[in-house]
Amino acid sequence: MADQTSTANQWPADAAPYDLISPGRKRLGWALMAAATLGLLATIVLEILYKTDTDTIGFETWRPVVYAYVLWGVALGIGQVLTRGEDGQRALFLLPALLFTIAMVIFPTLFGLYIALTDWNLSSFSGRKFNGLDNFWQMLNDPYYRNALFNMVLYVLAVLVEYVIAFGLALLLNAQIRARKFFRVVFLMPLMLSPVAVSWMIGKSLMEYRFGPAATLARHLGWENPAFFSDPITARISVMILDAWTFIPFMMIMLLAGLQAMSREVLEAARVDGANAWQTFWQVTFPLMLPVSVTAVILRIIFKLKLADIIITVTSGGPGGATDSVSSFIYREYRDRSNVGYGTMLAMAYLVIIVVFVTWLLKFANRFVRNVN
Repeated sequence: MADQTSTANQWPADAAPYDLISPGRKRLGWALMAAATLGLLATIVLEILYKTDTDTIGFETWRPVVYAYVLWGVALGIGQVLTRGEDGQRALFLLPALLFTIAMVIFPTLFGLYIALTDWNLSSFSGRKFNGLDNFWQMLNDPYYRNALFNMVLYVLAVLVEYVIAFGLALLLNAQIRARKFFRVVFLMPLMLSPVAVSWMIGKSLMEYRFGPAATLARHLGWENPAFFSDPITARISVMILDAWTFIPFMMIMLLAGLQAMSREVLEAARVDGANAWQTFWQVTFPLMLPVSVTAVILRIIFKLKLADIIITVTSGGPGGATDSVSSFIYREYRDRSNVGYGTMLAMAYLVIIVVFVTWLLKFANRFVRNVN
């Protein structure tokens, strides 16, 4: 009882929990975290020097680095508790996420950046050597990579057409029509299929040049040479159709959920005021659906930026790279040419483009929704 009274008189009543920790305990926590950090860095540096034949002291495998990383995580958790008290205990819940982010995001990014600065080719016996910015200059002068970037612009712009179609289908399925539940299931079926399966079923079977039903129908309609994937323009349009057929249901289901969550009283008030169907849609339904629409479009654009499976399955980027997306081009750089160094440089550059574009897109979408509302 006497000790408790003494402690209460030593610290002010409004002192924060951090102030109640003794200086010796804080120094112990900081020393533990610093020692673990230095140990991890020293292990990594030794291993890098050994692997690059700069030094003879090191380890045969990267296993000691993994052990040092785990010990660093444990020391970081204990150090947080020692230096921050209850706040440190709460920070322990974030520690697994921090360790996972470092191991699965930061380290692969740094390793990829290193690989992008080498001439590593799996078909070469010389291994990988540092070649500076040679891959970067090669990328800037690569016409096929520029063509893939141009295709990505077209593919992303096609999302606006997909949005119009998806909105129309959502309005149709939200109306009081017969067999509405049946049509909802039917329209969702493409989303349940793998894009690779869709590519084979639609691209390779229905749109096949000689015997495909789509080609036969096109001949009956007067198209003498319905080779959907032989001409660059028709090949791009065919790829867009295949991709849209697969993912329009994704946008449709989001918009349909938004329509069903909309207040019926607002729509009835518009009709009581004398608004016709078009005025009700354009002045009431569309503005109220903007947050859902923006979310659906942004998610679809993010999916579109990864487009590769349909192209690889149906056209392999052809004819002459005309349908290549950036992702399929990078994949073929790895698969066909085994060019790991150059392919990684392309991937890193595309990552920067995506981060900048998506950041700008989110800011533009927020400003657009605020101005309309």
